[in-house]
Amino acid sequence: MDRNSAAPPVALTVAGSDSGGGAGIQADLRTFHAFGVFGTCAVTAVTAQNTRGVDAIHKIPPDIVAAQILAVGADLRPAACKTGMLADASIMAAVVAALRAAGIAPVVVDPVMVAASGDALLEEDAVACVRDELLPLASLVTPNLDEAELLVGQPVRDESQMRSAAEALVEAGCGAVLVKGGHLGGDEVVDVLFDGTEWREWRSPRLPSRSGHGTGCTLSAAVAAGLASGRTLTDAVDRAVWFTREAIRTGLGLGGGASPLNHWVDPTALP
Repeated sequence: MDRNSAAPPVALTVAGSDSGGGAGIQADLRTFHAFGVFGTCAVTAVTAQNTRGVDAIHKIPPDIVAAQILAVGADLRPAACKTGMLADASIMAAVVAALRAAGIAPVVVDPVMVAASGDALLEEDAVACVRDELLPLASLVTPNLDEAELLVGQPVRDESQMRSAAEALVEAGCGAVLVKGGHLGGDEVVDVLFDGTEWREWRSPRLPSRSGHGTGCTLSAAVAAGLASGRTLTDAVDRAVWFTREAIRTGLGLGGGASPLNHWVDPTALP
């Protein structure tokens, strides 16, 4: 960017570090950059992982996580934030308190609970904290089917149940819900957005790709980037869904497991 041009919007990611580079803060920061947004971060955990799975997790002390948020908020003033892996209830409580103290909003919550490999990324006792503390802070929450089931305590395996889950989560206090249907069976992927008043859905053919590592991180970061740039929620989600799909379609083919997405996709190429 030209140094004489206006400063770019700033966004914050509060998430874990992925040593394999495909998910977590690495995917978030690349997504912010793709959308022309300056990325800042607060690291909640350091993971030893690759495309095949998670080998180890080291959680960052809650006070250090909070200090990162407060330091960024006091100087760089993010125009939006997304949260990803928060690991446990104590870190989550520190994140909520720090975001409130710093006045950082809107907040997009990706309720990361399980990695694409099936490894747990959130301790069981923290699920209630997500519902009680994190959801009321969220302008948007972006659960996949498994995460939606954990949050609402009922099956979410078809479109009707996706809509019921979205309604329940809005009633629980969040501003809007995007239930991601990537885990639905069939040849079509359906994502459902509910803001408490209006519904919007996205339908697209399922892609024959093994590039799925970091999909949820990328989508939520793209929404946060859109919001930081002043877009409406629906427009931000629309662009994020398209960007993520293209990043999957043109995936990098790295590693022996779930390959990272292609974050070099140009968001301005949206039809």
